[in-house]
Amino acid sequence: MIKVEICCGTACYLLGAAKMMNLEDQLPSDCRGRVEVEAKTCLDLCERENLGGAPYVRFNGTEVMGQATPEKVVARVRELLEGVA
Repeated sequence: MIKVEICCGTACYLLGAAKMMNLEDQLPSDCRGRVEVEAKTCLDLCERENLGGAPYVRFNGTEVMGQATPEKVVARVRELLEGVA
């Protein structure tokens, strides 16, 4: 199971996280049921990184993707699932 946390802090939400709120619906059918998507109030990454990287997504609690888009997140989920399978 791949865990995907989408930062929904103000900056991330306005800079693109809103487009990822229905990420589970955007996943290919072979990925559904193998991915847990969770909206987080804030991942506190803007302070450490910078706002230029928003929106942020975290995979499995450790790997962070900046400037995330639905397409980039789905592609990374596929890569992670291929490594898991």
